[in-house]
Amino acid sequence: MQVTKKDLEKSQIELTVELSPEELAPYIEKGAVKVSESVKIEGFRPGKVPLDILKAKIGEMTILEEAAHLAINKTLDEVISQNTMDRQAIGQPQINVTKLAPNNPLEYKVILSVLPTVALGKYKGLDLKIEEAVVSDKELGKALEDLREMRAQEKIVDREVREGDKIIADIKLFLDKVPVEDGQHQDLAVMLGKEYFVPGFDKKLLGAKKGETRKFELPYPAEHHQKNLAGKLVEFEVKVKEVYERELPPLDDSFAAFFQLKNLEELKKGVSDSLANEKKRQVELRNESAMLSKIIDDTKFGDLPDTLVDSEVKNMLAELEQSIVRQGGKFEEYLEHMKKDRGALMLEFAPNAVKRVKSALVIRELAIIEKIAVSHEEIHAKIDELKKQYAGNQEVLKMLGEHGYHHYLENVLTNEKVIAKLKEWNYGPTGAKQES
Repeated sequence: MQVTKKDLEKSQIELTVELSPEELAPYIEKGAVKVSESVKIEGFRPGKVPLDILKAKIGEMTILEEAAHLAINKTLDEVISQNTMDRQAIGQPQINVTKLAPNNPLEYKVILSVLPTVALGKYKGLDLKIEEAVVSDKELGKALEDLREMRAQEKIVDREVREGDKIIADIKLFLDKVPVEDGQHQDLAVMLGKEYFVPGFDKKLLGAKKGETRKFELPYPAEHHQKNLAGKLVEFEVKVKEVYERELPPLDDSFAAFFQLKNLEELKKGVSDSLANEKKRQVELRNESAMLSKIIDDTKFGDLPDTLVDSEVKNMLAELEQSIVRQGGKFEEYLEHMKKDRGALMLEFAPNAVKRVKSALVIRELAIIEKIAVSHEEIHAKIDELKKQYAGNQEVLKMLGEHGYHHYLENVLTNEKVIAKLKEWNYGPTGAKQES
C-alpha cells in the first residue's frame, strides 16, 4: 500500500492511497461473497456463487465497488494514524474513490482537517492588572430594593396615577402615524418610576385615571437596542385600564424575617455576600478572558480549519438556546423578537467562535509543553463527587459511567489546571470586597 501526503489550505491534508491488484485481491473475494448473499442465482446457495458466474450475472464493477468499500474500511484508520502523528486529525474525513477498474490498482483520496500549528509567544510574567470585584453600597441598596419590590402589596384604587403605582394598559406605538411592528401591547403591566419604555414615559401618565387615553410623543435614544426606533420621535397612545397602589414593606428586622433571618444586618450581609460571589465569578471570567487574549495576540496560528470554527459556532448557538429554554422561554420566539434567523446569529457568533477556538488551542498547547495533566485518581474523584451531587438522577448517573464522559472530564479538568497555572504565572488571585 502506497500513501502520498499533500498539504492543503485551511489546515487540511490530502492522502492518496493506492492498493496494488495483489493487495486488492482478498477484498475482491470478500466482496464477491458479500454481494452474492443478496443475489439469487438458480442452483447456488446465497454466498456460494462462483466468482465467474457472479461476474456474468451482475457485472464485475458491482463486485469491485464492494471490494473498494471493504478495503477502505479496513485500511483508513491505519492510513490516517500513520500520516497525522504530528497533527491531530479532527472531524470526519472526505473519501473519494479515484481509480477502480478490473485488474488495476485501487486508488482513493482522503481529505481531512487537522489541528493547526500553534507557535506560542510569551505566556509567563505578563504582569497583568487584576480587576477587583467590588460591591458598591449603591448595588447593595438596589438589591435590597428589588427584594422589597418582590414583597410589595398591591390593591386596585379609584384615583389618578401616581409615582410608584402599577398600571395595566393598552399601549400602541406609531412612527409618522403608522403602527410600529411589534409595537402594539394589550393588558401590559407598567411600573411607574421604572422608565419602562424610554425616559419621560412615566411622567406622561402621572395624573391619568382608569379609562383615560393619553397621546404623546417621545424621542428614543440614538443607542436604543430597538434599531427601528433608535433616534426617532415615537408617538404613543396609552389607555389606562386599571390602577394599582403598591405598598413596599419597610426595610427592617421584620422584613428580614420573611427570609428566615434574624435581623436586617444579617439580611444585608447575606445579600452583600451573594453579590460579591457573583461579581467575583464575573470578574474572574473577565480576567481570564483578558489574559488569554493577551497570549493569543502573541501566538502564531496556522490556518484554522472551517470545521473547528463551524463546530464552535454551533456550540454557541446551542448554549444560547439552552439558556433561553432554562429561563422558560422559547428559542423560536426569541428569534422572532430579535428579527433574526439561526443563520444570521451564526454569522454574528463567528468572531467570538474564532477567539474561543484559539483559546482552546493555546490551552491544549500549553498542557503539552508544560506537561500539565490529570490523573485517573483525579478523574474518578470528580466523578464520585458528581455521583453524590446527582444521586437519584439515573440519566446523569448513566452518563457519568460512559467512557466518552471520562474523556470529556479529563479535558475539562486539564483546562482548569492550565488556567490556574496561567493565573499563577501572570497575576495573583482575585477577591471581592464591599466598597463603603
